Amino acid sequence: MRGDTRSYAAARKERAADIDRWLTDLLRTACGTPYGRTGRNGDSGSVDERGAFGGVALVAVGSLGRAELAPGSDLDLVLLHNGREDVARIADRVWYPVWDSGVGLDHSVRTVDEAAGVARDDLKAVLGLIQARHVAGDPELTRAAREVVLSEWRADSRRRLGELREATDKRAEASGELSFLLEPDLKDSRGGIRDVQAMQAVAAAWVASAPGPRVREAYELLLDVRHGLHLVTARGADRLVLQEQDAVAGTLGLLDAEALMRRLAEAGRTIGHAFDATWRTVDRLLSGPTPRGRRPLADGVVEHGGEVVLARGVSPRKDPVLVLRAAAAAAEAGLPLAPATVNALAAQSPPLPVPWPDEARDALVALLGAGRAAVPVWEELDQAGVLVRLLPDWERVRHRPQRNPVHRYTVDRHLIEAAAGAASFTREVSRPDLLLISALLHDIGKGWPGDHSTTGAVVARDIGTRIGLSPADVDILETVVRHHLLLPETATRRDLDDPVTISRVAEAVGSREVLELLAALAVADGNATGPAAWNSWKASLVADLVRRVRSVLSGTPLPPAPALSTAQASLARHGGGAVRVNGGAVTVVAPDRAGLLWRAAGVLAAHRMVVRAASAASAGSTAVIEFSVIPEYGSPPDPATLEADLRLVLAGRLDIEQRLARRTRSMRPARVPVAPPRVTLVDDASNTATVVEVRAHDRPGLLWRIGRAFGDCGLDVRAARVETLGAEAVDVFYVVDRAGRPLTDEAQRAQVRDQVLAALR
Repeated sequence: MRGDTRSYAAARKERAADIDRWLTDLLRTACGTPYGRTGRNGDSGSVDERGAFGGVALVAVGSLGRAELAPGSDLDLVLLHNGREDVARIADRVWYPVWDSGVGLDHSVRTVDEAAGVARDDLKAVLGLIQARHVAGDPELTRAAREVVLSEWRADSRRRLGELREATDKRAEASGELSFLLEPDLKDSRGGIRDVQAMQAVAAAWVASAPGPRVREAYELLLDVRHGLHLVTARGADRLVLQEQDAVAGTLGLLDAEALMRRLAEAGRTIGHAFDATWRTVDRLLSGPTPRGRRPLADGVVEHGGEVVLARGVSPRKDPVLVLRAAAAAAEAGLPLAPATVNALAAQSPPLPVPWPDEARDALVALLGAGRAAVPVWEELDQAGVLVRLLPDWERVRHRPQRNPVHRYTVDRHLIEAAAGAASFTREVSRPDLLLISALLHDIGKGWPGDHSTTGAVVARDIGTRIGLSPADVDILETVVRHHLLLPETATRRDLDDPVTISRVAEAVGSREVLELLAALAVADGNATGPAAWNSWKASLVADLVRRVRSVLSGTPLPPAPALSTAQASLARHGGGAVRVNGGAVTVVAPDRAGLLWRAAGVLAAHRMVVRAASAASAGSTAVIEFSVIPEYGSPPDPATLEADLRLVLAGRLDIEQRLARRTRSMRPARVPVAPPRVTLVDDASNTATVVEVRAHDRPGLLWRIGRAFGDCGLDVRAARVETLGAEAVDVFYVVDRAGRPLTDEAQRAQVRDQVLAALR
């Protein structure tokens, strides 16, 4: 809980008031004005006062102008005048006593026109003057200077705000991000004091709203921490170094440095989030009108004006999965969630049932699978308080600092960064969904006492059950979280030539599936931790360990291809050309012939149906294909129409290629870079067919394109297992040539690989 620092805010205001009175006395003396003219505490805005000061005004900018003086703050003052000849003498009689007092002083002497001229070319000067505060003298001079500076700031906002944005970006690049630094600069770091002042300057240009209450509260915390730092160090420091953090925490009534840094991380994230939203508003308003059309992205979710919003008439109150579906759609499109949409989802979304439905888990995986684009969307959900409602255990790691120079992020940010990095390795593992989820949860135990791998495994099991993973998948998730450090630690701390080392790792891992998950997670975790945590040396050691352990585990036979269910076998015995559509389940039973699978998939794609899973197998001369489908957006197509088109394709009376070509031309290219597709011919997986594994980012018509490529190569698909995990398609095909044999010619194998890759691009 935050310490009571109300006295700090009051002290800052009181000190500013004391300095105002002192400076007023100095200016009166400099102008030769006795106190009795208006009284020491008289109204400096009166006619008598303006005349007494004779065309000069003392104006405060910077922290004094905002009445935010910390104990070690300097004074920033401007002496305005109307051209009187003795202004230099007056200035000296004000500045010298300030210098003699030992207070730091930044000063200038200007006419109103000169102040406006400097402000036109000097960003620091204009930022000070648009927040200038009258201290003493003729208030008309202060008013005139503020009016002309503000008027020109607003009139030239396009250029000046671009200049401000460039300056803030350079400052952030030099100073880093406050929330994730061991020793943050409270003023200059991203998410620091100057970012709030930049947002205030944007608001002064009438381009975006002023910072809201949450940002103002975070800003006050930073001012309080800076105030405490000045008291502890007895100087005007802005960088909160490690050795001062416990003492500063004590001045704020906080338990220790960790409590302080957690509060700072939260404040910095709040400010940084608002800062990004402010600049999105600036970009939108200054770039001119945006297209007003709405492009569907997912069920109930559309793009409008460069943001992701809810479709008309859609209410979060009726759809607990909508919040995750909208987040996944935003990440996959590389677009931000509109602030009003996030607020509505946060306020109105009902709790998800426990365990989660499959759609919710798929949306979570799709969100994480978007890679880097998932990070800002995840931050939106966090700022709105959505994450801790979806995953209550997230609260324990939220904003938790890692007081270790190896780590560059707080625990929660490290986890989403690791998941984003793991998205690059989804082609390397058989279960990309479990890779992404385990990356998100691998350090979840750091919110609890004890070894975080051990405690994290327990928490991961609970979360895995909560989100609806099967018991077998929960076991894998628990194992991966428990052993997520096994490979890098063993590789760098044990002798890999010792058979005991390898056998123990193999025993802990238990399967090649877990091994490949741990190998990919090791890289993602290391990269998300920081440069000191991962390098080419460690990567080569881990790769060597993985190779050795895989050899030990190679005796485990590959799982056989799934057999036909009893119901499917019964349908197959009937033969004919049967088509059944039952909600999201589509069954096709037809005489077996080349191209049946991909032509049926083409019909589904033409009807805006996304294939989430498919299995194809033969029973004698009859093929049975089971599809699990969902609509891309909106309501599913009429089942009767879908069945009719499938029957036309089976009868060879419908050319689906033209329909799909039109759909492809109308689609926008993906905005978010995705990992390149991978096509692998798996040796020794079958004696009767060549097994082709295709890994690609899912998109409409993907299965149709792959199957058509096989057809162009003169191949027939004997069996297939197609699965979409989040946004990742994991497709396995058992193919044979026209003579019904596996592919043995290397040139033909290379042709198949190249042809399928070409179809995926």
